[in-house]
Amino acid sequence: MKKKFSKSNLLGGIITTAPVALWMLGFFLVPLVLIVVVSFCTRGEVGDIVYAFTPSNYTKLVNSLYITIFFKSLLIAILTTVTCLVFGYPFAFIIARANKKLKPILLLLIVLPFWTNSLVRTYAMIILLRTEGIINTLLLDMKIISAPLHLMYNNTAVIIGMLYMMFPFMVLPLYSSIEKLDVRVLEAADDLGAGPINKFLKVTFPLTKGGVLSGSLLVFVPTLGLFFITDLMGGSKVVLMSNLIKNQFLTARNWPFGAAISVVLIVIMIIIIAFYTKLGGKVDKREVL
Repeated sequence: MKKKFSKSNLLGGIITTAPVALWMLGFFLVPLVLIVVVSFCTRGEVGDIVYAFTPSNYTKLVNSLYITIFFKSLLIAILTTVTCLVFGYPFAFIIARANKKLKPILLLLIVLPFWTNSLVRTYAMIILLRTEGIINTLLLDMKIISAPLHLMYNNTAVIIGMLYMMFPFMVLPLYSSIEKLDVRVLEAADDLGAGPINKFLKVTFPLTKGGVLSGSLLVFVPTLGLFFITDLMGGSKVVLMSNLIKNQFLTARNWPFGAAISVVLIVIMIIIIAFYTKLGGKVDKREVL
């Protein structure tokens, strides 16, 4: 039996959705439109914005220097995502299969870093990795190395910092997906003679592909925009798209060019999210069938 439509229902729906709609309009849609408009403007002599339409900010990105930075940013984001997945999947599996008393403690260890400011955690990693840091000091005292390792101000340091920052975002979706696994399916695979590798590749991993996709998206997309980790742990030797945007807005005062880079990055993220949605839909269809 269909519900009758009335003006009171319409008014109630408008009142309910109005705060969210106004919030999205004022803090998402309007700033996004401004960024797009500014990206087609030019920089004035004193760093101001001249509202004269030009596509030069986008054509400038075709330069080999910016293309190199772009692909380097994608590579580091991919490596960070893969590393988080490799280390996060076993950890999530252990949490999902832990007993009821131990599981809350393990989950707390994952959530605990969120209680501390991300900048504080980054400086903690610097204390560990720097030349006179804890790791090098211990290795030198134990005579394992004869000279300090160069663990800071390079691509490796940036990936380690990204891994440390984004690890919980990979583990939590994986844990949610692995916990829903039907143990009887795994037992049936054992009974049919499947080895550990075949059981993982043909049973466990396909059934948890939704968590893998969700965790990968939650890690990959933010990694493209995290500039402070690259600034602090990569120094001036590592420049990514996020740093380039920050430098254009705050240092070079070239807001139109910085806006153009931001628009390109937003488009890339939208494509990635659309690709994820398509893959997620296929996974859901297979699971239903």
